[in-house]
Amino acid sequence: MSNTPHELHEEFPEHAAKMTALKESDAHFAKLFEEYHEVNRQVHRAETRVEPMDQFHEEELRKRRAALKDELYRMLSAS
Repeated sequence: MSNTPHELHEEFPEHAAKMTALKESDAHFAKLFEEYHEVNRQVHRAETRVEPMDQFHEEELRKRRAALKDELYRMLSAS
């Protein structure tokens, strides 16, 4: 399978070290991080028609991915 777009380490390369640290020290961050990656994989599989789905479900997944990404970025940006 090709590289999955929207991977967090590609989206926020400046926060790579902080992502690693938060995954180990913050259970909530780690849970959101894993959920983001699961939703992202589902969107990618739908987009590439590996696992086609109706447009409404795909749109809901995209919205969930965006919300998770926003929350993770907020946590990464907090000092």
